[in-house]
This record gives sequence, C-alpha cells and structure tokens, in this order.
Amino acid sequence: MLDNFPFYLILIFAIVLIMMVADKIKVAYPILLIVSGLMIGLVPGIPSIKIDPEFIFLIFLPPLLYEASWSISWKELWHWRRIILSFAFVVVFLTALSVALVAEYFIPGFGLALGFLLGGIVSPPDAVSAGAILKFVKVPRTISSILEGESLLNDASSLIIFRFALVAVSTTQFIFSEAVVSFSWMLIGGIGIGLLIGWIFMKLHQYLPTDANMDIVFTLLMPYIIYLTAEEIHCSGVLAVVSAGLYLSHNRHSFLSSASRVRGYNVWQSLVFLLNGLVFTLIGLSLPSITEGLKTEGVPFYAAIGYGVLITAVLIIVRILAAYGAVITTLIARNFIKVADTKHPGYKGPFIIGWTGMRGVVSLAAALSIPVTLNNGNPFPQRNLILFITFMVILLTMVVQGLTLPYFLRRFKLMTGEQEEEELRQYKQLRYELAAFALEQLKNQYGKALEEQPILQRIASKWEDSKMLTEDTEMTSDCKVIYISLLKQQRKWLNKKNIKEGNLDESIVRRLMHQLDMEEEKMRHL
Repeated sequence: MLDNFPFYLILIFAIVLIMMVADKIKVAYPILLIVSGLMIGLVPGIPSIKIDPEFIFLIFLPPLLYEASWSISWKELWHWRRIILSFAFVVVFLTALSVALVAEYFIPGFGLALGFLLGGIVSPPDAVSAGAILKFVKVPRTISSILEGESLLNDASSLIIFRFALVAVSTTQFIFSEAVVSFSWMLIGGIGIGLLIGWIFMKLHQYLPTDANMDIVFTLLMPYIIYLTAEEIHCSGVLAVVSAGLYLSHNRHSFLSSASRVRGYNVWQSLVFLLNGLVFTLIGLSLPSITEGLKTEGVPFYAAIGYGVLITAVLIIVRILAAYGAVITTLIARNFIKVADTKHPGYKGPFIIGWTGMRGVVSLAAALSIPVTLNNGNPFPQRNLILFITFMVILLTMVVQGLTLPYFLRRFKLMTGEQEEEELRQYKQLRYELAAFALEQLKNQYGKALEEQPILQRIASKWEDSKMLTEDTEMTSDCKVIYISLLKQQRKWLNKKNIKEGNLDESIVRRLMHQLDMEEEKMRHL
C-alpha cells in the first residue's frame, strides 16, 4: 500500500482536475471520471487496481448514502411514497427477473439462479450517479423527488435479491419460507436499527454539552456505526443508514446548532466530493483486472461486450416500460384512492424517469463480493463474466444515458417558465411573510428594547424593507454581480491593509473575511 502511496496522491490530484474540467464543459463528473479512470488504467506501468468489495461497502457506501438521505425532503418522500416504493422494490424485482430470463436464454452457462444473481447486481440505479447527473440539469421537483427517493431505497432491495440468489447458486437450493423470514428481518430490522441509533444519537446531542466540532465528528461516525451494527445482526445496513439519515435530517433543527449545521455542511460537501471522485475513478481503473479474468473462463472479449450491451438494453427497456406502467396504474388507482398527483403526466415525464437509470458503485461492489469458489471448493460459475457485464452496464448507462439526458430535458421542456415563476413567487411570498412575522414579534415582545437599542431599530428597518420589497425592487442578477464584485474588492483591501500594517490583529481580519464570505454565500442563494 505504501509503495503506491505517491500514485494515490497523484490520482486524487488528477480527480480534482477532471472534476474542474467536467464543471467547465458542463458534463456530469461521474461520466468523465469513469472514462478517465478507464484510460488511466490502460497506461503501461500503472499499478494494478483490485477493489476489495468490503472496502466499497464499508468505506464509501455508508457516508454517501447518509449524505444523500440528509439532502432529500422527508415531506416529498412521503408525498410520492407509492411510486417511490414501487420503483424501489417492485420494479427492482421485475428488472432482476427480466435480466434472469434473458441471461438464461442468451448467455451460455447461465441458469435462472445465476441470472437472478446478475439481475440483483445490475437492477438498482445508483443514488450517487443520479444525484451527480441531476445537479447539471434542471428537472421538475416532482421527477427529482421520485428519482432521489427511489435511489435511496433500491440498493437495499437489490442487495437482498443478490444475497438470496448467491445462496441459491452456492448451495443449489432455495427454501421459500426461510427467504420470506430473512427478507422481513432485513427490512424491518434495518429500518428499526437505523431509527433506534438515530434517536439515541439525537438525545446525546440534546443532553450532552457538545460544540460544532464534536457534532461534526459525531455525524462522520454515525453512518459507519449504524451500518456495522445492522450488518452484525444480519439486517440491511443500507436501509439502516438511510432511515437514520432521513430521521435525523427531519429533526436536524432540534438538536444541531446553527454553527454545527453550517460547518457540518461544508465538511460533508468536501468529504462527498472526494469519495465520489475516488469511487468513480476506481470503477474505470478496475477494467484491466476484470478483462484479464475473462481469459481464465475462455469467454471471447467481443462476445462479453455483446452480453453487456444486451443486458444494458434490457435494463433500459424494462425501466421505461415500468415508468409508463406506473402512470397507467396511477390513472386507474385515482378512481378508488387518493393519489399524489391527479394530473395526466403525458409521455415526457415517465420517459425521463425511465431514462434516468444510471448504475454505479453498489452494482460494482456487489459483483466484486461474489466469492471466487463455491462451498465445495469448485470455481464460482461465470464470476468474471458477471464482473465484466456489470462494468459494461455501468459504463454504458453512465455515458449513454448520462450524456443524452440533458438533450432530452431541453427538447421536452419539462421545466416551463410558468413553473419557474411559481417557484420564485412562493419564495418571495414566504420571505415576505417571514419578515412580517419577525417584525411583529419584535414590536410586540421587545417594544421597549426596540425604542432604546439602535441596533434593534436597524434590524427592524431591514425587516420592514424586506416586507415592502416588490418585484421591481428585487435584487437582479446584475445587482448580485456588482455586490459580489464589491465584496471581492473588500477582501483585497483587507488583505493589503493586513500586509501593510504589521500590528493589525490577524484574528480580527479573519473574522471580517469570514463575514464577507458568509455574505457572498448568502447572495449566491438569493
């Protein structure tokens, strides 16, 4: 490990540069990282990268899922719960079944159990990939909520299918009653463990004297503690992490201070940035070792590519059909029960949901976790081919779907001007009401202090201005550019003054710099 340490440092530096290029050319960085990792892996002399599946499941997956669950709205998740759960469980099972049937029929040496194993591996769209792609495109809140919610839960359902299929292949038997009990425990136990540890974690924050640093360290440890605890008692670590993340995110304002929230957000953004970069690059770097394994099984390289393309096509077609099937089911169900949205979505929304099905890190980690040998010591059948097909699925879905998704969104024009205006109207109205409420509370509860304290009078004046703002007086994009430019000039002035006057207290300068940074960050979110 230490022998290759300089290589890993250079790799991290290269990842940052690649992400900068991706941001510059407006391409989702997972696409560029996978392709770059593939190209780097083909360079002669590059150290061979062999990914330990436990390394991905333990080091990468818990924090990435935990951060993703903090980002999603519980209200939106509950609002679209029926379609999210149907995609996370029913569609994943139907996808795995479709892959199993196609693999058994078209790929030599594949039985139904091996087909289900492959289906369990490649059926779940990746939460990290979907989040990264959606940051570069503008989609209606409805679609993004469904995609984010589904991608959080489908990892658990696919890994459950994978584990059952692995047992069936290894032992050549499948007991339905035991599978039902095991499935129920993994589901209920995973959610229960996540909520329990999340509740304990929240109470520790509420009753023990913690500061921002301690809070951040706790949040970094949380996903690992939850995942390991759940896996130790043989329930779903993925569901445990997601349920805890959703619970704590929903209650974040009851146990975390504002300093902990602001500073923790910055720490987590940096951590996720690094983990995402590493994991997608490692996917690309793993191809040479995966390709090498095909030779041991005597599978022709071009035939393996064909199998990968076939399975990818099955995944895309089944998901698109499932998206339209969900619409038809909803249109029928609205006659009997209350559904989240009674409007006819047309053909564009379901197509986008169906097309946004990129696979990623969970699929690769599951494939790599297939044992090399069976319980009887014989080589595990088709292991290297499964690995290669999984890599092809990840590569094709990320590149083909990821690159074409912005085109479809622009062509379909799902995000209309009326929707953007409605979002802006709601934002202005809520800000107006918030300022009016604060002003009323200040006058009613602290009237005497308001008369005596000039600072409170300035705050009241600020809220009064906010209350009276109209569309004509709203800060325009040109005003924001000018104001941010003035903030940058203030920084330069402070720096020059700090250098020029040697007796100036550095801590005061840094405090003022931080205030300027916070003001600029506030402007970017207005």
